[in-house]
Order: sequence, then C-alpha cells, then structure tokens
Amino acid sequence: MRIPPPRAALAALLMLAAAVPAAPGAPRSTGLDVTRPEVKQFIAGMHHDYGFSRQELLKVLRDAEPQARIIDIMQRPAETALQWYQYRTRFLTEERIAGGVAVWQQNREALQAIERDSGVPAQYLVAITGVETFYGRQVGGYRVLDALATLAFDYPPRAEYFRKELAQFLLLAREEHLDPREPKGSYAGAMGIPQFMPSSYRRYAVDGSGDGRRDLWTYGPDVFASIAHYLREQGWHPGEPVLADACNDMPPDDPAAATAKLADTVDSLRERGYRFDTTLPGSAAAMLVPAALENGTAWRVGYQNFYVITRYNRSLLYAMAVSDLADAIAARYKAAEAGSGRPDALVAQGQ
Repeated sequence: MRIPPPRAALAALLMLAAAVPAAPGAPRSTGLDVTRPEVKQFIAGMHHDYGFSRQELLKVLRDAEPQARIIDIMQRPAETALQWYQYRTRFLTEERIAGGVAVWQQNREALQAIERDSGVPAQYLVAITGVETFYGRQVGGYRVLDALATLAFDYPPRAEYFRKELAQFLLLAREEHLDPREPKGSYAGAMGIPQFMPSSYRRYAVDGSGDGRRDLWTYGPDVFASIAHYLREQGWHPGEPVLADACNDMPPDDPAAATAKLADTVDSLRERGYRFDTTLPGSAAAMLVPAALENGTAWRVGYQNFYVITRYNRSLLYAMAVSDLADAIAARYKAAEAGSGRPDALVAQGQ
C-alpha cells in the first residue's frame, strides 16, 4: 500500500526508480544530522508523546542515511500515463497467474480459514500480493528507516505526512521487537508482501498464525489475514460481486471524468443506456469504470467491493488489475483442483 505519488502513475515510477543509477563517483550517504531543529523537535515529540528514550532515538536516527535518489524519484513525474491495455499486459501475465495458483495451493488451509472468517474470497487476497510485490519478489530494497527519514526531513511537500509515518514506524519497531535499522521496503516506506505503510501496519496487520507476531515479510496467515482485515474495515461486502463488463448503445460518458467514487446506482447506469449483468438490486451503489483499449474504450461497472479495492490503492487501473488477476487465478486454481491438470503443467502448455 504505497502512498505518494498518486498510485495511477505508480508502475511507471517504479520502473523509473529501478532505472536511475547512482551518480558516478557519488559519495556514500552520511547519517542524518540530528542537530537540525526539525529533527530535535521530532525527537522531543517522540519522547513526550510515546516515552521514547532521547538517547536511543539519537542513536537510531544517526544511523539513518538520507537518500538523494528517493527525493529525485519523488520529484520526477511519471513520463507517461499508462492506459488500461498497457497496465493489464504488465499484471495479467502467465507468470503471475501461475504464481498466484502456486501461492494459493501452498497456503490452502490458511486461506480457507481466512476466507471463511472474513468473507473476502481467497483469490483477491492472493491477487493483491501478486500486483503489489509479485508474490514477495519485489518488496523494495530501501531501508525503511532511510526512506522515511529522507522524506520526513528533506521533502517539504510531504514532510508532515512522512514524519507521522516515521513516528509510526518507530512505534511499530518497538511493539514488534524489531531493530528499526533492518526492515526494507519501497522508496516511500511501504513494507512487506502487502506493502503496508507503518500506520496501516499498526492499524490493520493481525497475527493470523497465533505466534504472537505480525509478520508481513513472510508468506503465511499473517499476510492474508491482514489484507482481509484491511478490506473488511474499508467496507467489503461478503458474497457480492466486484466488477462487471458493460456495453452502451447510447453516447457514452467521458472517460476522463471517471473517479473512484460510487456516484451511481445499478438503476441509474441502466437508465443511461449501460447494459450489464448483476445480481445486485437496482438501488445498489455503482461506479462507471472506463478501460482504455488500443482502438477505443470498453466500459465496466464497479460495485462496493471494487470501491474497497481502490481504498487499498486509489487507482482504477490497479483495482481492475486485482479483479482480473483474481478471476484468472480462481479459474486456474479451480481447474487444477478439479483434476484438469497441475498449474505447472498448464504453464508448460502455454495456457
């Protein structure tokens, strides 16, 4: 759950982050200057509000290494805005589908229990990890301490937000008995397989395995139970659909006007000429979702559960990718479970 910049541009920015090399001969980053007034004020606030030792905070923050590259990434807008057909191609791949099936099979019992208790189908829990971090392969290579300290004290546009996240991270490290110098994550400080920011980690992460810890870096019940908890807290409706394809014989809406808001109902969209199948009543909240193709625009209808996925990431493209990947994983998993073939055999056949 990475935060700024806007998530619709996230994929392009992550590619940019990977492509920006360190400047030739650039000196190694030095520790954070703890004599700066804003740093001293932060330390005083953590001591006063949360009882942290000033000396321990000084030791930790001196070890934080500001990263100029992070500021560079944050200040560079995405060079291009991805269209749906481009975004879908990146996330709806054979490798991600097969990988999702493998993760589901490896965690079958835990996912069954979490789905039963939360009402969130297993395929969405798996798909979110597939889109966020490619099933844990891309959790980020920045020390969270470095990322948050850099943005908290050297990125004025969002300094207040990131100082709060730095405070939440130090609280999390204390609660989970972590050395704050160790965890790694994204350039914005998002952590673990589900990419929770520190405040979300503290608020939504749960101990799904019963071992007394909330481990989001290792695949297992904690990861899936935490994602399910987040989705339920955001208003997931068990048993309801997520997204439907639609068509329209009348002049369609302007795709550029689409927002991640439940501004319509099933009935109001049908009155405007959109045709789609759903088991929901006419009064059910809905949103119109444009899906840009190479030769036009397809239209889809998102419901409450689609809206909830956009709370995990504000991008409509992201929510569509999660929904479509979840459908593909579920179809493959059910076929394998029914004896139609093991997932690795299907991969070999190019299916």
